Amino acid sequence: MKRREFLHNAVAAASALGFSACIRKSQEAAKRPNILFCIADDATWKHMGAYGCDWVKTPAFDRVASHGILFNNAYTPNAKCAPSRACILTGRNSWQLEEAVNHWCYFPEKFKTYPEALTENGYFVGYTAKGWAPGVPGEKDGKKRRLTGQPFDARKIEPPATGISNSDYAGNFADFMEARPDDQPFCFWYGCREPHRVYEFRSGIEKGGKKPSDVDEIFPFWPDSETVRTDLLDYAFEVEYFDKHLQRMLDLLESAGELENTLVVVTADNGMPFPRIKGQEYEYSNHLPLAVMWADGIKNPGRKVDDFVSFIDLAPTILELAGISPGDSGLQPVQGKSLASIFRSGRSGIVEAERDYVLIGKERHDIGRPEDQGYPIRGIVTSEFLYVKNFEPGRWPAGNPETGYLNCDGSPTKTVCLDAKDNPETEKYWEMSFGKRPEEELYRISTDRDCMVNLAGNPEYSGEMDALRARMESELKLQGDLRMLGRGAEYEKYPYADPSGRYFYERYMDGEEMNTGWVNKSDFRGKVK
Repeated sequence: MKRREFLHNAVAAASALGFSACIRKSQEAAKRPNILFCIADDATWKHMGAYGCDWVKTPAFDRVASHGILFNNAYTPNAKCAPSRACILTGRNSWQLEEAVNHWCYFPEKFKTYPEALTENGYFVGYTAKGWAPGVPGEKDGKKRRLTGQPFDARKIEPPATGISNSDYAGNFADFMEARPDDQPFCFWYGCREPHRVYEFRSGIEKGGKKPSDVDEIFPFWPDSETVRTDLLDYAFEVEYFDKHLQRMLDLLESAGELENTLVVVTADNGMPFPRIKGQEYEYSNHLPLAVMWADGIKNPGRKVDDFVSFIDLAPTILELAGISPGDSGLQPVQGKSLASIFRSGRSGIVEAERDYVLIGKERHDIGRPEDQGYPIRGIVTSEFLYVKNFEPGRWPAGNPETGYLNCDGSPTKTVCLDAKDNPETEKYWEMSFGKRPEEELYRISTDRDCMVNLAGNPEYSGEMDALRARMESELKLQGDLRMLGRGAEYEKYPYADPSGRYFYERYMDGEEMNTGWVNKSDFRGKVK
């Protein structure tokens, strides 16, 4: 049967599932695994069904977890879109990536990505919707770099709510599969734009059939109000939308006979776009969902693994499974460690005892301070504690009040927390999300996952804090972190990716950048002392 005829028949066979394209299995491509990397935009680990959540329905994520491995302790080093994705793509921590440590940056030419390496080594590589962003990827040989492969974005659909993208993610994946040559394994990046804000208010209730009483947990740093619950249901509606396209992709691979030899990785880039989470460095900021499925390569599927893994482990994993040696990849020496040995082990719980911590941190995220200053942080997470060092505690951690606390997306929940200020009974909600913080923070996340009780000033925990600080600083020095070498100011000199040459802060103060889509006019409250 000719390939074109096969594709025609496959499309017809899959139409009942809503697919418009399919491909046949290639025997040559089966020698190396295909890779489907799926990343939600702003989703916290607790809101996937496989982790025990029942008010957000994620059957596709749960399918990957039940037929593969569910990682209970997966973390991004930097809880913001661009730096988090840079860590995934390069296998290096954000403080090792020069300009790419920051949000809205110019991606340094010297750092190759794993999709670029796969392209050079025989893979057919593409993506849909959001790849590495936001920022400028730069050029190579006079052409714009494709950090996540060639784009497939032609298919559009009518979204179920105004806040949802019109990209037909699964349809674009089908187009990618149809375009794939017979003799090549593939690597596809499903970059969903959901559940990034903005949301259509009450979409979860009016279009998702949910009720405010469905929400079984309100984090204690927000008020428990109908507005907050409604906002959470709108977020859940968009998480479920991400999952529905994932389900279509899995079904497409299965109908094409490709699923068993495809490494499917499902995660998110940072925590949910709510106060005290996205853009910060607490437990729900950096702790993310991660499920991996690969029938041909994961031993004893259905396992739950408690090892601490970092996003920097993903690039070396993919390269190893693709048979690309470090010398052939062209990547800068990676910091992460491949997870392939965990795939092969067949064990649950703690598989590799040395994976007992991760490092986290950030420099500059969204603008909101004079001269576009950041809010530098470094931290370390173990099974027992989260330790954080705030290098500039005199600055506002979510951005300055006069710019609307720009490192916190505009939302009904944000407005509720802002309105809580100057009321003795509710001001704690403003303080926890927008108030200034001490130089050091220590939380016993084994019993305080919400990070509500700072133990840094408690003499009973001084020994633990000293040990964590010493371990963190020792590791960061080995990694060449400029903050540890007395050169941290260099991170703040990297310009935003803006051709005007002006500070974004200045443009905000001049009223040029008020319509960002992630900040509400009501967020601007003037200067706060």
